[in-house]
Amino acid sequence: MRAVVQRASSGRVVVDGREVAALDGPGLVVLVGVSVDDGPDDAAQVARKVADLRVLRGELSALDAGAPVIVVSQFTLLADTRKGRRPTWAGAARGDVAEPLVEAVVADLRERGLRVGTGVFGADMAVELVNDGPVTIVLDTRAAG
Repeated sequence: MRAVVQRASSGRVVVDGREVAALDGPGLVVLVGVSVDDGPDDAAQVARKVADLRVLRGELSALDAGAPVIVVSQFTLLADTRKGRRPTWAGAARGDVAEPLVEAVVADLRERGLRVGTGVFGADMAVELVNDGPVTIVLDTRAAG
């Protein structure tokens, strides 16, 4: 599982002209891509890291600060661009596999007490944010270390 965690001073997700999630103050916007090899342990690992990463101002985590989080599924994070000019997404999980794992990340974050907004799985979304810092962290459950 791959996640891009961005510290944001504001953010929102819009689907069909309707706002479906918003940060009402400093928080995190997290893009999550699920690979064909991912399972529940990957979702738990990503949720734990997102909650505990000390990337907010004052070296606080979202959990420490009670900061809101927006989670958006994004299969394009699994793009393979090694050959040619057209990316392939063969490593990305099918929707019926990916959606429950993204939902597991969201559920885990909520169980930890965080306020979590979400995009709409599979929808064409407009994701807006003001990256604060800028701070952007890439998490990959398959990466060594």
